[in-house]
Amino acid sequence: MTLAIFDLDNTLLAGDSDHAWGEFLVEESIVDAEEYRQANDRFYEEYLNGELDIMRYLSFALQPLARHDTEQLLAWREQFVAKKIQPMMLAKAKELLDSHRADGHTLMIITATNRFVTEPVAKLLDIDHLIATEPEMVNGRYTGEVAGIPSFQDGKVARLNDWLESTGESLEGAWFYSDSHNDAPLLRKVANPVAVDPDPTLENIAKENGWKIMSLRR
Repeated sequence: MTLAIFDLDNTLLAGDSDHAWGEFLVEESIVDAEEYRQANDRFYEEYLNGELDIMRYLSFALQPLARHDTEQLLAWREQFVAKKIQPMMLAKAKELLDSHRADGHTLMIITATNRFVTEPVAKLLDIDHLIATEPEMVNGRYTGEVAGIPSFQDGKVARLNDWLESTGESLEGAWFYSDSHNDAPLLRKVANPVAVDPDPTLENIAKENGWKIMSLRR
């Protein structure tokens, strides 16, 4: 099979689901508003600048999951998807996904954002295969820790390689779409790398390597 792999935030979505989840927590007074907003914004800037310490960020981002029971978290998540994710959906992203389906490709999302936030988004996009950062769960509750390797930068390559090994599939003829220079390691691994509404650093990398550049927003 041919894989069509997609980053999620600012690629298939017109925004960042991880940052939006933080905004939702603030707006619903689930966390201390001022302190959490400042940290959420700071980490997002570090991500955009390629300076993010992923483990430090996850220690921050996963704590709200550990403080509440799963039933309450799922109720909040349903509200979050309606309030924050639905407005980020892109018609051109759906068209792109449908074109790969028409070609018989197997669709996958690979994202640094954790599975709790991204699983319902993958379902909205009708994509069965999701590689996301895994929040640890013990006895039905999140611990605030990470299970395994976060799917960020080189971690995306490592997690995808694990998936390929477990399924017996390969990257032959694969596509990967991303907006971020943080995804350069995986973009270099596929036959068909595509920069989607790229950040300035990725745009330069794409031009230097002759990669396709496209927009799902314009």
